[in-house]
Amino acid sequence: MVAPLSAWPWEHLGIFKYILYGPLAAKAWYSWMYEDNILKDLWCIHILLICTLRGLIHQLWSSYNNMFFLTRNRWIKQQGVDFKQIDDEWDWDNFIILQAMLASMASLIFPSLNTLPLWNLKGFIASLLLHVTISEPLYYWAHRFFHKPYLFNHYHSLHHSSPVPHPFTAGHATPLEHLVLCTVIGIPITGSILMGYGSTAMIYGHVLVFDFFRCLGHSNAEVVPHEVFNKLPLLRYFIYTPTLHHTEMETNFCLFMPLFDALGSTLNTKSLELHKKITSNSGKNGRVPDFVFLAHVVDIMSAMHTPFALRSFASTPFCMRMFLLPFWPLTFIIMLVMWGWSKTFLFSFYNLRGRLHQTWVVPRFGFQYFLPFATKGINKHIEEAILRADRLGVKVISLAALNKNEALNGGGTLFVNKHPELKVRVVHGNTLTAAVILNEFSKDVKEVFLTGATSKLGRATALYLCRKRVRVLMLTSSTERFQKILKETPVDCQNYLVQVTKYQAAQNCKTWIVGKWITPWEQSWAPSGTHFHQFVVPPILPIRRDCTYGDLAAMRLPPDVEGLGSCEYTMERGVVHACHAGGVVHQLEGWSHHEVGAIDVDRIDLVWEAALKHGLKPVSSVNN
Repeated sequence: MVAPLSAWPWEHLGIFKYILYGPLAAKAWYSWMYEDNILKDLWCIHILLICTLRGLIHQLWSSYNNMFFLTRNRWIKQQGVDFKQIDDEWDWDNFIILQAMLASMASLIFPSLNTLPLWNLKGFIASLLLHVTISEPLYYWAHRFFHKPYLFNHYHSLHHSSPVPHPFTAGHATPLEHLVLCTVIGIPITGSILMGYGSTAMIYGHVLVFDFFRCLGHSNAEVVPHEVFNKLPLLRYFIYTPTLHHTEMETNFCLFMPLFDALGSTLNTKSLELHKKITSNSGKNGRVPDFVFLAHVVDIMSAMHTPFALRSFASTPFCMRMFLLPFWPLTFIIMLVMWGWSKTFLFSFYNLRGRLHQTWVVPRFGFQYFLPFATKGINKHIEEAILRADRLGVKVISLAALNKNEALNGGGTLFVNKHPELKVRVVHGNTLTAAVILNEFSKDVKEVFLTGATSKLGRATALYLCRKRVRVLMLTSSTERFQKILKETPVDCQNYLVQVTKYQAAQNCKTWIVGKWITPWEQSWAPSGTHFHQFVVPPILPIRRDCTYGDLAAMRLPPDVEGLGSCEYTMERGVVHACHAGGVVHQLEGWSHHEVGAIDVDRIDLVWEAALKHGLKPVSSVNN
């Protein structure tokens, strides 16, 4: 049987729970439009505004926590927040709805709250004194009781189920706990008003500062330098830090002031030592990754698909959402700033079999890779990232799609030739990309149509298929490049490669491999029932309802991956692009060679078998 007040009554509403704000919004709108005395219902606007600001505070703290390039050397726990924790904390803001309802009831029962002055300094002083003398000790003892077996098992264990502290963890608790918090936060506000010192600014200030410190205490990155406590030792009893909050289960029960833990003999002295250790090492490099995937931004809309923008959005495959459109101008400005000043930065990370894997991002957007005057700067960013990885001791660095563009740097060859002493292995991952595409085909395929036929992947695909006695219609206007590939083909297989110059040549071929972006008109030449395999970025538009479209080549990471909490562009959870997976395989196998330049066709099957051996799995690519 479920314990009373252990579940939220609206938990099955999903996103529709925000309809609960509807009466407040409707009342405020009605007063604005139809009533002469708009001040009578101003409390509705205040409650909605406070709720918005509370959500913004939590979001800003979440963004800060997920800016790993800023916080990585001050982490308390080294593992990442995974998809399970994100899902568990999805409705972290339920407490804001609850407190909005309670505030609405108070405003209706006590109309005098609408006549509070805007400012009263005495109210701030009174609320602070009431917080220190009543709220702090009340929360301390309530928290201790919540750690008793019955209350912990039925209520408080939910809050402690999050393995990595995060600002959203502050709201991840049962209704009973948040009712207690309502009392704790409400006593100073109510007391100040009853004393005659209440003000609108005091209510705003008390609630928002309360949330600010709650988020600080649940951050996974230390904020307060230990030097502050060294110079002012008594301050450590009046300001808590993230290390002092969730270090151990049976200590550190205070709200914001460790003084009460000291008085109750529950202050964990190890927390102070850990805090000093973490903040002392903040200027040093953290753990060195074994593998780095060097990615880039695709476009302005997908730039918002980041954990430090919206964690929940980043934990699902990217797709266009209408709520993102108002943020487009801001993202565009950030793009310009990144173009001028930003450096390659740490974006995400996960652990696989004791090895740390990170994703670094070159601060360039997809369209910039096709600007002739921008290529030098992009190559400089890539080169600096490779050299930095080499200095740190990274074993393998894999280049994402445009970072290994043949016209840009010869698929990474430029950097390997320029720096022959590199210890880090540079990998383009295209061998596994080719393997993924080729293993999608059914064995009865006898003919394929290939666009982007003379590209690196196109060449490897054509050479591999012709050896399997599959006829390849290679779309290219360059007879010279076609002949070059033909010379690499065994003599007895050369008749399986056919140069074509028009899409009409494929009007009877139902297997298309798209390596160069094609328009809807060009797709129209495909017969009904065609399947479009593709390795083109961005993917082609799926406009043919009588055909099927493959996703970009990808593989699912092994199930023992830890700390993965964001999706790679449009990929499903736990799925990465094949070039990313190719670097993972290279690192797991311990191969000592660079994988740059042209694809070694003879290694395609070898790399595929190695990927399967290490638990990576192909992803079904057919989307009807």
